[in-house]
Amino acid sequence: MNTIGFDNKQYLSLQSEKISERIQAFGDKLYLEFGGKLFDDYHASRVLPGFEPDSKIKMLLKLKDVAEILVVISANDIIKNKYRSDLGITYDADVIRLLDIFQAKGLYVGSVVMTMYSPQPAVDGFIKRLENLGVKVYKHYAIDGYPSDVQKIVSEEGYGKNEYVPTTRKLVVVTAPGPGSGKMATCLSQLYHENLRGVKAGYAKFETFPIWNLPLSHPVNLAYEAATADLNDVNMIDPYHLEAYGKLAVNYNRDVEIFPVVSAMLKQILGYSPYKSPTDMGVNMAGFCIVDDEACKCASENEIVRRYYSALCDARKGRISKDVVAKLELLMSKSGISTESRKAVAPALAKAETTGAPAVAIELNDGSIITGKTSDLLGASAAAILNALKKLGNIDDSIELISPTIIEPIQRLKVNHMGANNPRLHTDEILMALSICAVTDPMAKLAISQIDKLKNCEVHSTVMLSHIDERTFKSLGMHVTCEPKR
Repeated sequence: MNTIGFDNKQYLSLQSEKISERIQAFGDKLYLEFGGKLFDDYHASRVLPGFEPDSKIKMLLKLKDVAEILVVISANDIIKNKYRSDLGITYDADVIRLLDIFQAKGLYVGSVVMTMYSPQPAVDGFIKRLENLGVKVYKHYAIDGYPSDVQKIVSEEGYGKNEYVPTTRKLVVVTAPGPGSGKMATCLSQLYHENLRGVKAGYAKFETFPIWNLPLSHPVNLAYEAATADLNDVNMIDPYHLEAYGKLAVNYNRDVEIFPVVSAMLKQILGYSPYKSPTDMGVNMAGFCIVDDEACKCASENEIVRRYYSALCDARKGRISKDVVAKLELLMSKSGISTESRKAVAPALAKAETTGAPAVAIELNDGSIITGKTSDLLGASAAAILNALKKLGNIDDSIELISPTIIEPIQRLKVNHMGANNPRLHTDEILMALSICAVTDPMAKLAISQIDKLKNCEVHSTVMLSHIDERTFKSLGMHVTCEPKR
């Protein structure tokens, strides 16, 4: 069900105002560490219905005259060929993608920082590639005793060894392809160097999740734990905030654990610490923009189940350990939900049981369920999409939108000339065929005109989907889960 639970317009206004206030609090410059995804935050849009995936970019565009972006990547992630599972690309490729998108949006990108640098062919090759593109790259190094040896870190032997990154704007947004890239260390290193140059610079953190002014057990915050189950992040009450202000605030373990060190570093660099708690460091205003708490709870519970299915499939592929699955099972138990909470699951399983072949079910935004079965012509995913478009267009189920005489030549092309083993049409192929039919067939035209209504629909498959089908569902804005079966 696609019920709005979050006021995105209010969020853009409150968030940009909060960041502007924090810039003024420090004087000359603010280094703002951006956690999570900067412009394609689909997790936030799923658990906070109404949150637009590019909200953070829109918010920054309100501040673009005073803002510049600094992209951070760890040399270790390049060496390990680390990749973003949601996009299927490596971290170094994502840096290039981020640079292109930021510039296309009209945001100023200052440079790239290579953290944990040591000479390696892959790392030096990537640096050369960036420099050939006209991007300035600065090197930061591993520091012995990091993060506990504050005296050494905040010295010429620590941050002093890092290359200083020249910046020209009052707001420096520090972002990265993913966690563990070294964003916080980069911000604090810059504070060290700015202080040596007499610049009044400060540090703040922008993390959307967990939402600090929602309860610890709120499904929105539990969904964040589900999303980071492989990182062993745990939401917790911020003990420093409680001690300083007598108020409950939610943060996560890594920020709470590192806060004494960060506070000590800030004292060493600035002569004082501007923050009494890790929550103080944050500027997130999302919790003030929830307008329908029940809608957000429902969406978040659905997200927890989605994350559970995703973990089951990743464990089957050997990408994660079974401990991650166990943690998600615990979160589901804590939330009082199960796989049966996902309405598309039971109909998909029932259709597979009846037909003896893979099946797919789609929950439309009005709550109705559509199924698709495997046939000689179509895969279950393609059949489900066609059936959903019929339903949305009030087209009788008996009407044939695409004739077998059109499908069969495509199958022959796939098998006889393109090396495919499976002749059945995938989702992208069936949509292309439907689009061609729409030129001459009014019913096909009506069906294809319903495609935007598939956004935010829930999908469940009784087997793990092909990369093509999974990508097509995601590009349509549909939320997919699969049974961990091949």
